[in-house]
Amino acid sequence: MRLLVCGGAGFIGSNFVRARIEGHGDEVVVLDKLTYAGRRENLQDVAEAPGFRLLHGAIEDREAVARALGDAEAIVNFAAETHVDRSITEPDAFVQTNWLGTHVLLEAARERGMRYVHISTDEVYGSIDDGSFTESSPLAPSSPYAATKAGADLLVSSYVHTYDLPASICRGSNNYGPYQYPEKLIPLMVLSALHGEPLPVYGDGLQVRNWLYVTDFASAIGHVLDHGVRGEVYNVGGPDECPNLEVVERIVELTGADPALIEHIRDRPGHDRRYSLSSEKVRGLGWEPQVRLQQGIEQTVAWYRDSPWWWEPIRSGEYRQYYERHYGRALSAD
Repeated sequence: MRLLVCGGAGFIGSNFVRARIEGHGDEVVVLDKLTYAGRRENLQDVAEAPGFRLLHGAIEDREAVARALGDAEAIVNFAAETHVDRSITEPDAFVQTNWLGTHVLLEAARERGMRYVHISTDEVYGSIDDGSFTESSPLAPSSPYAATKAGADLLVSSYVHTYDLPASICRGSNNYGPYQYPEKLIPLMVLSALHGEPLPVYGDGLQVRNWLYVTDFASAIGHVLDHGVRGEVYNVGGPDECPNLEVVERIVELTGADPALIEHIRDRPGHDRRYSLSSEKVRGLGWEPQVRLQQGIEQTVAWYRDSPWWWEPIRSGEYRQYYERHYGRALSAD
Protein backbone atom coordinates (compact mmCIF):
# COMPACT_ATOMS: atom_id res chain seq x y z
CA MET A 1 0.00 0.00 0.00
CA ARG A 2 1.09 3.59 -0.58
CA LEU A 3 0.55 5.62 2.59
CA LEU A 4 0.84 9.23 3.68
CA VAL A 5 1.59 9.05 7.40
CA CYS A 6 1.24 12.44 9.09
CA GLY A 7 3.20 12.83 12.29
CA GLY A 8 5.16 9.71 11.37
CA ALA A 9 8.39 10.97 12.95
CA GLY A 10 6.84 11.02 16.42
CA PHE A 11 6.66 8.26 18.99
CA ILE A 12 3.63 6.21 17.92
CA GLY A 13 3.84 7.27 14.29
CA SER A 14 7.43 6.10 13.83
CA ASN A 15 6.62 2.72 15.36
CA PHE A 16 3.68 2.38 12.96
CA VAL A 17 5.82 3.38 9.96
CA ARG A 18 8.44 0.79 10.95
CA ALA A 19 5.76 -1.90 11.27
CA ARG A 20 4.21 -1.15 7.87
CA ILE A 21 7.53 -1.01 6.02
CA GLU A 22 9.11 -4.04 7.66
CA GLY A 23 5.98 -6.14 8.05
CA HIS A 24 3.95 -5.21 4.96
CA GLY A 25 6.38 -3.70 2.47
CA ASP A 26 4.31 -0.51 2.20
CA GLU A 27 5.64 2.60 0.50
CA VAL A 28 5.43 5.38 3.07
CA VAL A 29 5.69 9.14 2.81
CA VAL A 30 5.92 10.84 6.21
CA LEU A 31 4.81 14.45 6.63
CA ASP A 32 6.00 15.81 9.96
CA LYS A 33 6.45 19.27 11.46
CA LEU A 34 9.60 17.97 13.21
CA THR A 35 8.92 19.86 16.40
CA TYR A 36 10.62 18.83 19.64
CA ALA A 37 9.00 15.35 19.72
CA GLY A 38 9.09 14.61 15.97
CA ARG A 39 12.65 13.54 15.18
CA ARG A 40 14.49 12.19 12.14
CA GLU A 41 16.35 9.85 14.51
CA ASN A 42 13.09 7.98 15.13
CA LEU A 43 13.10 6.77 11.52
CA GLN A 44 16.78 6.41 10.73
CA ASP A 45 16.58 2.60 10.52
CA VAL A 46 14.01 2.75 7.69
CA ALA A 47 15.39 5.85 5.93
CA GLU A 48 16.72 3.78 3.01
CA ALA A 49 13.63 1.60 2.59
CA PRO A 50 12.14 1.53 -0.95
CA GLY A 51 9.46 4.18 -1.37
CA PHE A 52 10.17 5.90 1.94
CA ARG A 53 10.36 9.70 2.13
CA LEU A 54 10.34 12.11 5.06
CA LEU A 55 8.97 15.56 4.28
CA HIS A 56 9.13 18.52 6.64
CA GLY A 57 5.76 20.24 6.85
CA ALA A 58 2.68 20.93 8.97
CA ILE A 59 -0.71 19.31 8.46
CA GLU A 60 -2.40 22.70 8.84
CA ASP A 61 -0.48 23.84 5.72
CA ARG A 62 -2.68 22.96 2.72
CA GLU A 63 0.16 23.30 0.22
CA ALA A 64 2.46 21.04 2.23
CA VAL A 65 -0.28 18.41 2.44
CA ALA A 66 -0.96 18.62 -1.31
CA ARG A 67 2.74 18.16 -2.09
CA ALA A 68 3.03 15.19 0.24
CA LEU A 69 -0.03 13.30 -1.02
CA GLY A 70 1.42 12.24 -4.38
CA ASP A 71 -0.19 8.93 -5.34
CA ALA A 72 -0.99 7.84 -1.78
CA GLU A 73 -3.95 5.50 -1.33
CA ALA A 74 -4.62 6.36 2.31
CA ILE A 75 -3.82 8.94 4.99
CA VAL A 76 -3.01 7.85 8.54
CA ASN A 77 -2.92 10.84 10.87
CA PHE A 78 -0.80 10.74 14.03
CA ALA A 79 0.13 14.44 13.86
CA ALA A 80 -0.80 16.12 17.14
CA GLU A 81 0.41 18.06 20.10
CA THR A 82 0.00 15.43 22.83
CA HIS A 83 1.39 16.42 26.22
CA VAL A 84 -1.36 17.38 28.66
CA ASP A 85 0.96 19.52 30.79
CA ARG A 86 1.94 21.63 27.78
CA SER A 87 -1.72 21.97 26.73
CA ILE A 88 -2.50 23.55 30.08
CA THR A 89 0.16 26.25 29.69
CA GLU A 90 0.29 26.55 25.86
CA PRO A 91 -3.15 25.57 24.44
CA ASP A 92 -2.93 27.55 21.18
CA ALA A 93 -0.66 25.04 19.45
CA PHE A 94 -3.06 22.22 20.34
CA VAL A 95 -6.01 23.94 18.67
CA GLN A 96 -3.91 24.72 15.60
CA THR A 97 -2.54 21.23 15.00
CA ASN A 98 -5.07 18.90 16.56
CA TRP A 99 -8.23 20.54 15.24
CA LEU A 100 -7.36 22.79 12.30
CA GLY A 101 -4.75 20.36 10.97
CA THR A 102 -7.28 17.54 11.03
CA HIS A 103 -9.70 19.70 9.03
CA VAL A 104 -7.06 20.29 6.33
CA LEU A 105 -6.35 16.56 6.03
CA LEU A 106 -10.04 15.70 5.88
CA GLU A 107 -10.55 18.17 3.07
CA ALA A 108 -7.65 16.62 1.15
CA ALA A 109 -9.06 13.14 1.70
CA ARG A 110 -12.56 14.26 0.66
CA GLU A 111 -11.34 15.82 -2.57
CA ARG A 112 -9.63 12.56 -3.53
CA GLY A 113 -12.08 10.07 -1.99
CA MET A 114 -9.24 8.59 0.06
CA ARG A 115 -9.21 6.21 2.99
CA TYR A 116 -8.46 8.14 6.19
CA VAL A 117 -7.50 6.70 9.59
CA HIS A 118 -7.45 9.12 12.51
CA ILE A 119 -5.41 8.39 15.63
CA SER A 120 -7.03 9.56 18.86
CA THR A 121 -6.84 8.88 22.57
CA ASP A 122 -8.77 7.44 25.50
CA GLU A 123 -8.58 10.87 27.12
CA VAL A 124 -11.51 12.09 24.99
CA TYR A 125 -13.79 10.10 27.32
CA GLY A 126 -12.53 11.68 30.53
CA SER A 127 -12.23 9.64 33.73
CA ILE A 128 -14.12 6.47 34.69
CA ASP A 129 -14.41 5.04 38.21
CA ASP A 130 -15.47 1.49 37.29
CA GLY A 131 -15.71 -0.60 34.15
CA SER A 132 -14.37 0.44 30.74
CA PHE A 133 -15.31 2.93 28.08
CA THR A 134 -16.83 1.57 24.88
CA GLU A 135 -16.95 3.31 21.53
CA SER A 136 -20.49 4.52 22.32
CA SER A 137 -19.49 6.19 25.61
CA PRO A 138 -20.03 9.98 25.63
CA LEU A 139 -17.05 12.25 25.16
CA ALA A 140 -16.12 14.29 28.24
CA PRO A 141 -12.56 15.59 27.82
CA SER A 142 -10.88 17.19 30.83
CA SER A 143 -7.82 19.00 29.39
CA PRO A 144 -7.24 21.29 26.42
CA TYR A 145 -5.32 18.41 24.81
CA ALA A 146 -8.21 15.99 25.20
CA ALA A 147 -10.75 18.59 24.11
CA THR A 148 -8.91 19.32 20.86
CA LYS A 149 -8.66 15.58 20.17
CA ALA A 150 -12.36 15.12 20.88
CA GLY A 151 -13.16 18.01 18.57
CA ALA A 152 -11.06 16.41 15.84
CA ASP A 153 -12.85 13.08 16.34
CA LEU A 154 -16.22 14.77 15.92
CA LEU A 155 -14.98 16.49 12.79
CA VAL A 156 -13.92 13.13 11.33
CA SER A 157 -17.33 11.66 12.12
CA SER A 158 -19.04 14.63 10.49
CA TYR A 159 -17.12 14.03 7.25
CA VAL A 160 -18.20 10.39 7.29
CA HIS A 161 -21.86 11.31 7.67
CA THR A 162 -21.89 14.42 5.47
CA TYR A 163 -19.51 13.44 2.66
CA ASP A 164 -19.47 9.63 2.99
CA LEU A 165 -15.71 9.80 3.60
CA PRO A 166 -14.16 6.34 4.14
CA ALA A 167 -12.69 7.23 7.53
CA SER A 168 -12.13 5.38 10.81
CA ILE A 169 -10.91 6.46 14.26
CA CYS A 170 -8.52 4.59 16.59
CA ARG A 171 -8.53 5.62 20.24
CA GLY A 172 -5.55 4.23 22.13
CA SER A 173 -4.91 3.94 25.84
CA ASN A 174 -1.63 5.07 27.43
CA ASN A 175 1.18 4.06 25.10
CA TYR A 176 4.75 3.42 26.18
CA GLY A 177 7.90 1.93 24.66
CA PRO A 178 10.94 2.93 22.55
CA TYR A 179 11.26 6.44 21.07
CA GLN A 180 8.84 8.13 23.51
CA TYR A 181 9.86 11.69 24.34
CA PRO A 182 10.84 11.93 28.04
CA GLU A 183 8.18 14.43 29.07
CA LYS A 184 5.81 11.42 29.39
CA LEU A 185 5.69 9.38 32.59
CA ILE A 186 7.61 6.19 31.79
CA PRO A 187 10.57 7.63 29.83
CA LEU A 188 10.78 10.56 32.26
CA MET A 189 11.07 8.15 35.17
CA VAL A 190 13.49 5.79 33.40
CA LEU A 191 15.94 8.53 32.44
CA SER A 192 15.63 10.26 35.81
CA ALA A 193 16.26 6.97 37.61
CA LEU A 194 19.28 6.20 35.43
CA HIS A 195 20.72 9.62 36.32
CA GLY A 196 19.91 9.47 40.03
CA GLU A 197 17.48 12.39 39.75
CA PRO A 198 14.21 12.88 41.69
CA LEU A 199 11.21 10.99 40.32
CA PRO A 200 8.31 13.50 40.40
CA VAL A 201 4.95 11.78 40.88
CA TYR A 202 1.75 13.84 40.67
CA GLY A 203 -0.37 13.75 43.83
CA ASP A 204 -0.67 10.35 45.49
CA GLY A 205 0.32 8.58 42.27
CA LEU A 206 -2.73 6.32 42.38
CA GLN A 207 -4.11 7.47 39.02
CA VAL A 208 -4.84 4.25 37.11
CA ARG A 209 -3.87 3.89 33.47
CA ASN A 210 -4.55 1.16 30.89
CA TRP A 211 -0.99 0.57 29.59
CA LEU A 212 -0.48 -0.34 25.91
CA TYR A 213 2.90 -1.20 24.42
CA VAL A 214 3.44 0.94 21.34
CA THR A 215 4.02 -1.92 18.88
CA ASP A 216 0.66 -3.39 19.93
CA PHE A 217 -1.05 -0.09 19.17
CA ALA A 218 0.75 0.11 15.82
CA SER A 219 -0.52 -3.39 15.03
CA ALA A 220 -4.09 -2.45 15.97
CA ILE A 221 -3.98 0.62 13.73
CA GLY A 222 -2.79 -1.61 10.90
CA HIS A 223 -5.77 -3.90 11.43
CA VAL A 224 -8.12 -0.91 11.27
CA LEU A 225 -6.41 0.40 8.14
CA ASP A 226 -6.66 -2.97 6.41
CA HIS A 227 -9.99 -4.28 7.74
CA GLY A 228 -11.80 -1.46 9.55
CA VAL A 229 -15.34 -0.41 8.64
CA ARG A 230 -16.03 3.06 7.27
CA GLY A 231 -17.27 5.41 9.97
CA GLU A 232 -16.43 3.16 12.91
CA VAL A 233 -14.49 4.08 16.04
CA TYR A 234 -12.14 1.44 17.48
CA ASN A 235 -10.93 1.55 21.08
CA VAL A 236 -7.51 -0.03 21.62
CA GLY A 237 -6.77 -0.73 25.27
CA GLY A 238 -3.73 -2.38 26.78
CA PRO A 239 -3.91 -5.76 28.54
CA ASP A 240 -3.06 -4.38 32.01
CA GLU A 241 -4.20 -1.56 34.27
CA CYS A 242 -1.81 -0.19 36.86
CA PRO A 243 -1.51 2.92 39.05
CA ASN A 244 1.23 5.35 38.05
CA LEU A 245 3.01 4.90 41.38
CA GLU A 246 3.37 1.13 40.89
CA VAL A 247 4.84 1.73 37.43
CA VAL A 248 7.38 4.13 38.94
CA GLU A 249 8.25 1.66 41.69
CA ARG A 250 8.86 -1.07 39.10
CA ILE A 251 11.15 1.28 37.15
CA VAL A 252 13.09 1.92 40.36
CA GLU A 253 13.57 -1.82 40.79
CA LEU A 254 14.69 -2.38 37.20
CA THR A 255 17.16 0.51 37.20
CA GLY A 256 18.53 -0.12 40.69
CA ALA A 257 17.68 3.44 41.69
CA ASP A 258 17.13 4.56 45.28
CA PRO A 259 13.39 4.37 46.17
CA ALA A 260 13.90 7.59 48.16
CA LEU A 261 14.13 9.40 44.80
CA ILE A 262 10.32 9.11 44.45
CA GLU A 263 8.92 12.55 45.21
CA HIS A 264 5.20 13.34 45.39
CA ILE A 265 4.52 16.77 43.93
CA ARG A 266 1.42 18.94 43.57
CA ASP A 267 -1.13 17.26 41.35
CA ARG A 268 -1.83 18.48 37.83
CA PRO A 269 -5.00 20.59 37.33
CA GLY A 270 -7.92 18.50 36.10
CA HIS A 271 -5.96 15.24 36.43
CA ASP A 272 -8.21 12.31 35.43
CA ARG A 273 -8.25 9.50 38.00
CA ARG A 274 -8.69 6.42 35.85
CA TYR A 275 -8.79 5.46 32.17
CA SER A 276 -9.94 2.12 30.84
CA LEU A 277 -10.94 1.01 27.34
CA SER A 278 -12.88 -1.99 26.12
CA SER A 279 -11.20 -3.38 22.98
CA GLU A 280 -13.80 -5.93 21.89
CA LYS A 281 -14.52 -4.25 18.57
CA VAL A 282 -10.89 -4.11 17.38
CA ARG A 283 -10.35 -7.66 18.61
CA GLY A 284 -13.12 -8.57 16.19
CA LEU A 285 -10.77 -7.51 13.38
CA GLY A 286 -8.27 -10.16 14.52
CA TRP A 287 -6.09 -8.01 16.77
CA GLU A 288 -4.69 -9.16 20.11
CA PRO A 289 -2.11 -7.39 22.30
CA GLN A 290 1.17 -9.27 22.51
CA VAL A 291 3.06 -7.46 25.28
CA ARG A 292 2.00 -7.53 28.92
CA LEU A 293 2.98 -4.62 31.15
CA GLN A 294 5.68 -6.47 33.08
CA GLN A 295 7.49 -7.48 29.88
CA GLY A 296 6.91 -4.12 28.24
CA ILE A 297 8.44 -2.11 31.11
CA GLU A 298 11.48 -4.40 31.11
CA GLN A 299 11.91 -3.93 27.36
CA THR A 300 11.43 -0.19 27.64
CA VAL A 301 13.97 0.26 30.44
CA ALA A 302 16.47 -1.84 28.49
CA TRP A 303 15.96 0.24 25.33
CA TYR A 304 16.54 3.56 27.09
CA ARG A 305 19.53 2.19 28.98
CA ASP A 306 21.06 1.06 25.67
CA SER A 307 20.13 4.14 23.60
CA PRO A 308 22.01 7.21 24.86
CA TRP A 309 22.57 8.08 21.19
CA TRP A 310 18.83 8.84 21.09
CA TRP A 311 18.23 10.64 24.39
CA GLU A 312 21.48 12.53 24.99
CA PRO A 313 20.68 15.19 22.35
CA ILE A 314 17.23 15.62 23.93
CA ARG A 315 18.55 16.12 27.46
CA SER A 316 21.08 18.67 26.23
CA GLY A 317 18.54 20.66 24.19
CA GLU A 318 15.16 22.37 24.67
CA TYR A 319 14.09 19.67 27.07
CA ARG A 320 16.45 21.05 29.72
CA GLN A 321 14.59 24.36 29.70
CA TYR A 322 11.20 22.65 29.71
CA TYR A 323 12.16 20.42 32.65
CA GLU A 324 13.52 23.29 34.72
CA ARG A 325 10.48 25.47 33.94
CA HIS A 326 8.02 22.69 34.75
CA TYR A 327 9.67 21.06 37.77
CA GLY A 328 11.56 24.04 39.18
CA ARG A 329 15.00 22.43 39.14
CA ALA A 330 17.75 21.64 36.66
CA LEU A 331 18.62 18.30 35.09
CA SER A 332 21.92 16.78 36.10
CA ALA A 333 24.79 16.79 33.62
CA ASP A 334 24.94 13.61 31.51
